[in-house]
Amino acid sequence: MKTLLDLYLVFLKIGVCSFGGLSMIPVINEEMVAHGWMTLEEVADIIAFAEMTPGPLGINAATFAGMRSAGVWGALSANLGVMTLALTVCMAASACLARLKGNPYLERFTYGIRPVCIGVMLATCLTMVSNYQTPAGALSPGALVIGAVSLVLLVKGEWSIPKVIGAAALLGLVLGGRG
Repeated sequence: MKTLLDLYLVFLKIGVCSFGGLSMIPVINEEMVAHGWMTLEEVADIIAFAEMTPGPLGINAATFAGMRSAGVWGALSANLGVMTLALTVCMAASACLARLKGNPYLERFTYGIRPVCIGVMLATCLTMVSNYQTPAGALSPGALVIGAVSLVLLVKGEWSIPKVIGAAALLGLVLGGRG
């Protein structure tokens, strides 16, 4: 039980004292070695694996380190620790927004930031154009088909994102990717 509490407190510290991403690595290194949960080599392996898997580094590292240190309960404890600050801030913001519902200033603000949100989404789309090109720079018909099918499945088919990712992966295998 002490290990679970220690994992929670260590990853709470990591979640509060670092700003996500690579800034967490030195703190994770120090804490894992200081508590004797892992060697530097094991921490390096976990960081490398956490970087390769989808999702935030903090969550991935907490999962792997907690699992390695204390099994499933360790992984849960470490994840709760690293997420505590973010969850607390989100719940506080949600409570404030709920109390401000119907406030004309908040409604004007949210209406005013819509163009900014659309701009951010368009900029993201533009940066992803390279995903639809062959290495030579031409448009890839296979990638365009995968993108179009994915969009239809999400919007019209109302498929969940994991299902669409799976379907896109299968289409990529069948169509041969970006080549």
